[in-house]
This record gives sequence, structure tokens and C-alpha cells, in this order.
Amino acid sequence: MEDIKILVIDDEKNILESIKMVLAYENYQVETSSSGLDGLEFFKTFNPDIVLLDVKMPGFDGIEVLKNLKNTNKLAEIIMISGHSGIKEAVEAAKLGAFDFLEKPISRDKLLLTIRNASEKVSLVKENYNLKGITEKKYKLIGESAVMKKLKQTIQTVAKSDSTVLIYGESGTGKELISRSIHSLSRRNHEKFIQVNCAAIPEELIESELFGHEKGSFTGAYEKKIGKFENAHKGSIFLDEVGDLSLKAQAKVLRVLEEGEIQRVGSAEIKKVNVRVISATNKNLKDEIKEGQFRNDLYFRLNVIPIFCPPLSERREDIPLLIDHFIEYFSQENNYKKKFFSDGAIELIINFRWKGNVRELRNLVERLLIMCESKTITENDLPDYMQKSEKVSSISFQNIKSWKEFKQDSEKYFLEEKLKEFNYNLAKTAREIRLPRSNLYKKIDSLDIMIPENSEADKGSPEP
Repeated sequence: MEDIKILVIDDEKNILESIKMVLAYENYQVETSSSGLDGLEFFKTFNPDIVLLDVKMPGFDGIEVLKNLKNTNKLAEIIMISGHSGIKEAVEAAKLGAFDFLEKPISRDKLLLTIRNASEKVSLVKENYNLKGITEKKYKLIGESAVMKKLKQTIQTVAKSDSTVLIYGESGTGKELISRSIHSLSRRNHEKFIQVNCAAIPEELIESELFGHEKGSFTGAYEKKIGKFENAHKGSIFLDEVGDLSLKAQAKVLRVLEEGEIQRVGSAEIKKVNVRVISATNKNLKDEIKEGQFRNDLYFRLNVIPIFCPPLSERREDIPLLIDHFIEYFSQENNYKKKFFSDGAIELIINFRWKGNVRELRNLVERLLIMCESKTITENDLPDYMQKSEKVSSISFQNIKSWKEFKQDSEKYFLEEKLKEFNYNLAKTAREIRLPRSNLYKKIDSLDIMIPENSEADKGSPEP
């Protein structure tokens, strides 16, 4: 256990030497101190994982030292040792957070067993903190642009209340991150955060997912199921793509918001729940209301505090920070080698039109970390369509010498942008721009337009 550091504090020299000898033989890193005050000072620099602490010492006794140690570092495990069996001291030490209590003379086997148990707890705590750190990095809102500073301030303010929040924004802008930030800064942060992607659950199962069901309530209901709202009791629930809820499910969500009540499918029992609802959508819910696809009363209940999540195009100055963040995150989580982007590559990335927003940028960085062998990622390592798009979008009127050339360049730029918008799905692009697909193929060929690999170029319905 070379990574576990142990400090022994005792005024008896022979105790210090014997404990150190036993633990050092087991490959623990061990240091000793002969007084409470010296031990406290050494604790701050040595930063041990485990402390063996004598209760009875002249001057500063063990209970006082324990209080100070816990104030300095709550994660260190403290094992009290005493030459006198004292129930009172043991109870007081336990209340102050001591891990265990050993009596002198200390049994070697008992000592090693206690240290081993404390070491396992220390390792679990360290692992949890590492995982928590990775999770926090994963869901951290990155950006110092004006719109991001304003957004972060809004989140700080909103988190203090229990009001419903409706987050608007394009796909891939980070609506989930906003919802998690609101929860983590709220007074509910020690309770559950439950996420539901309303668009990913079939309509016939959405009620069961949200509100639960009783055994036998429908075909396939082989056992009782606790719904997401019930599971999120006292915490927060995030309804992503809330605009995709069926009208029947919307009515039940409205009941939760108005009455704080749920009813499992197949049950007559009404259950009370205390849940903060945060929802998100990339749809225009007012248009959905006009078309009869979304309830007007539910919209007003969800939209108490609206938050707009800006697209990447409105915060381009954050792109270098996002790239650094993704490099750090993937390097730590997946053990990728750290790499760097050249100034030319960053400039090209900043000027690119990110239809997929931050999610698309994140995927690009991960792909380049895996695929590029060199330590520095240059503009030549970026996908061809990015380089081509940059060349087209930077056309200057001064460089165009004829109407024919202007028409050709403009046509090429328009088609490239539309193809990118529809993920290079030729059938869909042709339909949207009202051009026969055979003509689109000819234009792509004559204008030398690049179609990226693994695109949806060949997918779609027959030619219109």
C-alpha cells in the first residue's frame, strides 16, 4: 500500500517505533510525531491519509488534536489509541469523526486489520472524488464571452428558487448542462437529478416512464415500476425535448405542476411528489400551440423562467476555451495523449458554421485526438468540407472578375451550405431547395463540391 500515507502521533517512543516497524514492513508510508502540537504541524505538510492518534498526551491531548485534524482535512481517517479503556473518550472520538479505537498494548493483527479497513475507505473516497471531478468537468459550462457570463449569472439567480425553468436553444448548444448547473447550485443538490429525453421514448411508454405502472396494468408490465417523477422526489427532473410529449402525457405533467400529484398507470392511488421541473426544447412551442400539438396551460406553467441557450455562432470567442476543455477532459477520461491545435486550425474552426453547435465541436475534437498521430493538429488535419467551406465563405467581391464567375461561386457556396444543413442527405437537400436530385448530382460534380465520408448522401426517398 505504497500510496497510503500514515502519521502516528504518540508521546511514547517505543509505541512510535513498534507501529512504524509493523506498518513499514507492509509497505505503508509512515511518519511519526511525539506530541500533539508537532503532530498537527507535520499533518499540514505530510497530508496523510490515516492518522493513529494517542488519546492521552501531555499538553495538547488526543481529543483536541482530533478536532483540529478534522477541521484541517475532513477526508483523513483518524484511529484513536489509548492505554486505558475509556468508553467516554471512545464515544466522544466517534462523534468527532474518528474511524476506530484501539487499546494498548496494540495487537499486530488488530492494527493491520484496522489500517486495511481504513485504507479501503480512503481509496473509495479518492475514487469517488476523482469520478466526481471527471463528471463536473464533463458537465461544466465553458465560456467567458458576454453571452456566457450573462447566462451563468442567470443560472446563479434562478438556482435559488424552486420555479419551473424552460430552456430554449438549438440542438447541441448545452441545454442539459444548464439544467444540471441549476440543480447543482440549488438547495436540492444533495437529492437526485433525473433526466428524461421525451423524444426518445415511444408514445405508448412515456406515461409509464414518467409516472410508473403497477404489475399487470398492461401487456408486458411484469412487475411494478417506479416512474421518473416519483424517483426524483425532493430533487429535480429534467424534461428534455418536452415539446415531443403526447397531449395525454402533457395533461399528467400539468397535474404534477399544479397539484404535486402523480398516479401510476393501473393504480387508483394518488401519490404526492415534491419535484422541481426543468424542461428544454428546440421547438417553437407557440407554433406547436397554434397547431394543437402543445397545451397552452402547460406552456405557461413550464415557462415561468425562460432561459435562452446561445448557439456557438454567437460565442465564437469561446471556441479556443472549449477546445482546451475537451482536450483536457478526453485526455483524463480516456487516457488520450494530450495534443495541441495550431493557430491556423483554431482560426478555421472559429470561422466554421457549426450547425451542430458545441456537441459537433466536441465530437470533432475527440475524433482528431484519436486519428491524428502528430502532437500538433493543423488545418490540414481538419475535414475537407471544413477547409473547403472556409475557402468559399471568404470569397471577396474584389476577386470576382465576371458575372459568370460570381454566379458559379455563389451557387457553389449556397449548395455547400444547404448540404451541410441537411447533413449531406442529397434527397432531403434536393427536396428542400426544390431541385431535382439528378440536377443536384450534376451540380455537385461540375462545381467540385466535396461530400464527406460516412455522410447520408445516398439515403432518402426516390427522386421527386
